Amino acid sequence: HMGMLATVINSLALRTSLNKIGVDAVVLSAIAMPELCESFSQRQATAYMNQGKVVIFAGGTGNPFFTTDSAAALRAAEIGADALFKGTQVDGVYSADPKKDPNAVRFDRISHAEVIKRGLAIMDTAAIALARENNIPIIVYSIHEKGGFGDILRGGGHCTVVTDK
Repeated sequence: HMGMLATVINSLALRTSLNKIGVDAVVLSAIAMPELCESFSQRQATAYMNQGKVVIFAGGTGNPFFTTDSAAALRAAEIGADALFKGTQVDGVYSADPKKDPNAVRFDRISHAEVIKRGLAIMDTAAIALARENNIPIIVYSIHEKGGFGDILRGGGHCTVVTDK
């Protein structure tokens, strides 16, 4: 359960950061924590998004046997998300682990099926398959690149788009 709790802590920090720059954001958690955030419901998430709020999902699925990647793909499918953003240690999907293989090449675009076929370990297979089944592109970017997420939201930055389109 520690991993799920860590996602709640990170989500609360993200919400605070967004609120400080004038972005109205709310955290919905799969784990009941009424003092800190609301419990997840698809209806409430959709209502907040329709109000123009950024919805941050926390607590995974609430079940310790599922990864946070699978939870992210599940929530994206439940709300009909246009995309799933995966912030990670590297700036995209590579042909091999760039920290171990100096010849690893970053893909600008790659299909969900190709990620699974090659066994590229950017997310677990269940998450990639769920995103594929629901036609949800995955944008993989580095959490360490200052301003990187904002650049990606504006159509630039270093990332990989995982899509079958």
